[in-house]
Amino acid sequence: MTKIHRLSGIVDVDGFQYEWELRSEPQWSEREGWKGMTVALLRKQTQRGALLEFPAPKRLMKGMQRGRLQIGDAIVIRGVQAALQAGWDPSSRGKPMVFEVDADGN
Repeated sequence: MTKIHRLSGIVDVDGFQYEWELRSEPQWSEREGWKGMTVALLRKQTQRGALLEFPAPKRLMKGMQRGRLQIGDAIVIRGVQAALQAGWDPSSRGKPMVFEVDADGN
């Protein structure tokens, strides 16, 4: 049985459906060092999105090789909940809001 690693999907949080997609994988920047992955969120039938910025994986900071990305619905659901608690209003208009979350999406 093969486990498929998705780069996008839909999760249900508090009765609403949120679309998510991986926008960027962890990458090295000369100016900032290692930067973690970024996940874009959008509640269905709304305009304002959110971006979740995750920290760089510890293995990269230790000089180890890049591993397989660990992202799933549970992490995305916690990220949606954290963004909503931090003030994201998906039904409002404007630029996507950016939120820094931990490796577990909190």
